[in-house]
Amino acid sequence: MSDNPALSMMPPHGQAIGIEFLRQEGQKIIVRVPYADHLVGDPDTGVIHGGVITATLDNASGWAIRCHRDFAEGLSMATLDIRIDYMRPAEPHVELLVEAECVKMTRNVAFVRAVAHEGDTSDPVATSVASFMMGTPNAPRE
Repeated sequence: MSDNPALSMMPPHGQAIGIEFLRQEGQKIIVRVPYADHLVGDPDTGVIHGGVITATLDNASGWAIRCHRDFAEGLSMATLDIRIDYMRPAEPHVELLVEAECVKMTRNVAFVRAVAHEGDTSDPVATSVASFMMGTPNAPRE
């Protein structure tokens, strides 16, 4: 796990999918989804469901924002837009890796690029570009 406390909290949907934090490299985050039968979208082929890939790209992108040097601890964020290009089906019985990097952060918006692959970033399963609205510090409701 990372020394960055902002990366220690896994969203519930990420937990359900089984997303695992691997490492942080500067402003880049690398996560994986181990192959599991309950994540399969087509039982005839064993290919992971596209929704799992989408959710993993989105989650990893949010984590990449937390790695940005200008991120303020406790700041809220929400996905404004995410464009995903699916390049090919995921290989059955192979873990999915996602690398995401926050390439720019303004006061109100953060921009992230990500790639989903199976060990070779030059042969992606999918790529994404996303923008996130940056909000106010999170605080529990009274």
